[in-house]
Amino acid sequence: MNADVAVENTSAIALWNDPTAPVSARVEALIDAMTLEEKTAQLFGVWVGASDEGGEVAPHQHEMEEPVDLDALLPTGLGQLTRPFGTVPVDPALGALSLARTQARIAATNRFGIPALAHDECLAGFAAWGATAYPVPLSWGATFDPALVREMAEAIGRDMRSVGVHQGLAPVLDVVRDARWGRVEETIGEDPYLVGTIGTAYVQGLESAGIVATLKHFAGYSASRAGRNLAPTSMGPRERADVLLPPFEMAIREGGARSVMNAYTDTDGIPSAADEALLTGLLRDTWDFDGTVVADYFAIAFLKTLHGVAADWADAAGTALRAGIDVELPNVKTYGAPLTEAVADGRVPEALVDRAVRRVLTQKVALGLLDPDWNPLPAALDATDEDDPSALRGRIDLDGPANRALARTLAEQAIVLLSNDGTLPLDGPRRIALIGPNADEPTAVLGCYSFPQHIGVRHPDTPLGIELPTLRETLAAEFPDAEITYARGTGVDDGDLSGLAEATRLAREADVTLVVLGDRAGLFGRGTSGEGCDVATLALPGAQQQLLDALLDVETPVVTVLLAGRPYALGHGVGESAAIVQSFFPGEEGTRAIAAALAGRVNPSGRLPVSVPRGPGSQPGTYLGAPLAHASEVSSIDPTPAFAFGHGLSYTRFEWTDLAVEAQEAPTDGEFALSLTVCNTGERSGTEVVQLYLHDPVASVVQPVQRLVGYSRLALEPRQARRLRITIPADLASFTGRDGRRVVEPGELELRLSASSADPRLTARVTLTGAERHVDHTRRLHATILQEPTT
Repeated sequence: MNADVAVENTSAIALWNDPTAPVSARVEALIDAMTLEEKTAQLFGVWVGASDEGGEVAPHQHEMEEPVDLDALLPTGLGQLTRPFGTVPVDPALGALSLARTQARIAATNRFGIPALAHDECLAGFAAWGATAYPVPLSWGATFDPALVREMAEAIGRDMRSVGVHQGLAPVLDVVRDARWGRVEETIGEDPYLVGTIGTAYVQGLESAGIVATLKHFAGYSASRAGRNLAPTSMGPRERADVLLPPFEMAIREGGARSVMNAYTDTDGIPSAADEALLTGLLRDTWDFDGTVVADYFAIAFLKTLHGVAADWADAAGTALRAGIDVELPNVKTYGAPLTEAVADGRVPEALVDRAVRRVLTQKVALGLLDPDWNPLPAALDATDEDDPSALRGRIDLDGPANRALARTLAEQAIVLLSNDGTLPLDGPRRIALIGPNADEPTAVLGCYSFPQHIGVRHPDTPLGIELPTLRETLAAEFPDAEITYARGTGVDDGDLSGLAEATRLAREADVTLVVLGDRAGLFGRGTSGEGCDVATLALPGAQQQLLDALLDVETPVVTVLLAGRPYALGHGVGESAAIVQSFFPGEEGTRAIAAALAGRVNPSGRLPVSVPRGPGSQPGTYLGAPLAHASEVSSIDPTPAFAFGHGLSYTRFEWTDLAVEAQEAPTDGEFALSLTVCNTGERSGTEVVQLYLHDPVASVVQPVQRLVGYSRLALEPRQARRLRITIPADLASFTGRDGRRVVEPGELELRLSASSADPRLTARVTLTGAERHVDHTRRLHATILQEPTT
């Protein structure tokens, strides 16, 4: 349609507003009616903050971008509103009203009545003031419980939809390759199968609540050299295909994710934002992904400013659009005037704009944003609420009892008991010395993408918005008859040793010492863990190791408790601590969960999603290493971890017996069937996590010594046994062969039923027979594990 021709205002409903018409027909009719400027307007967002008075949102002034003039932009439309709740503290009800009023204005200002799609962060809960702060993704991985993670994600999604948000920027599906990377806390772990299954469950939960899940970061962000944020990656195509891509593949195929966000990094000289083979060839043409690809914040501009593969903003826009990025976030920089001008002068084909806007509008139609009955007011508000905004304050509770109960369950299941000489659970100690920088710090349980740590730190006069009891407080409630003495000892990273004398004095006078160490989450160097908080070694930050060593020199038993975003080497603490309890930023209910575990009311059932190193300098390395990556006689560096991936103890004991293998051989398109019995031989209820690893001793290309291909949590009462029946398709033995295609090769395999990657309990030796077989993304991805009671 020509720019000077207005949309007809007739009594007949426009095709794009007709909910009875096919989505594709509605979208094509709308594209045909739009000018170039109206189409490009749908391809960018504007970073805003909702008003705490209920007025319209205000554009966020960011140091990396020029101020945005909403009045000038809105007549042609707007694709997205960036983080209306995750930019400044705002009461949820007033924020919802602010967003609704802005949406009404956006729809009324453009010719077609198209509202914006609103997105926010939801990495460990909805990143809004007053919303539940759940455990970070590394704790999700520690639960080995996809069903519980799905339940959490659905709760997060319901809260987001209730206030008018459509899209969530989660989950992070990056597989940990180097624990020095600051964003380890945002990941689910170091194994692609664990990341894929837990991440897919999160996607399913978020999408079931009507929120568009966004997979991050596609692909290779976590494989940066030396664990540095936003750095080049060194991976080859096989590592990318077999380690880093499978979680995304699973989350798209089984999770139904509707959006993908590019990674900042470049791989072999090609930035992800400019990688057409990745974003179009693989993602769309091979995997059949039909959602939107959104830019990580400023990533398109980075093609010019950081990567140097674009000469100007128009060149950056054309490069990203051609690669397959549909939406520029967080603000308009390249997809506005520079893109429009580049299309007008022939440098960028308008067909690329049409391709991207088709995907954006298809999503908006599917969300009901173009239906005639669309209402900007979200479910939590009604029409009368606009009359008296001041009465709304406190109306919406994003941290209700159900949320907190779910956060508590997750925190409990994510606690990993690394070692225990019998000191735990604590049996009525009279005197407890509580030492350490995280023992009396409310925010020690939060990751860097929680609202208090991400945004709240810039607003120190605003209350946190959620209850965050310290471990000192929850221990006092858990052990009301004990005398608890406290000393900070040292700071998280200040290196201060002046408190060691007081700490050791209290330890000598106590029956048991609890030393609480770990991280402070922050951004870009403001913390010891989080985005941009990379480290040179995996030594404990600051003087924490000196504090731990000083306490270990006292005869009082020391229980080491870690509230951290990554695993750390503990030096003498590995062998000399009476017990070690690992918790990865367990969220607002974390200290209650830890206190309950120390007291024995909760039996720890978490398993390590990342290996804990023995020394601070043996990185990078994960359990997925090939034989040359493990300890050898020809290197003085031993990368063997102190505690292996999948490790975790319990207050009870389990016995694994009666392995049966139905057939020792199966064709390369067949499957194996195994069964075993697991019995709780202890005196209290507990949960075992059975892990299935595959070892391929001879392959055409180098393989990891073993890799996880299945797992199952078993909750067992004392003396209770359960029979597990496991069906393992040959597809799980596939890998990327010499020619770049995924292959299942004939030959011998070991199927290891293990309590961790370093603790095989039962091993089945089987053989694949027949011809080599090629498989693709439609291959079977899972073993089937059924639990049956024994007679």
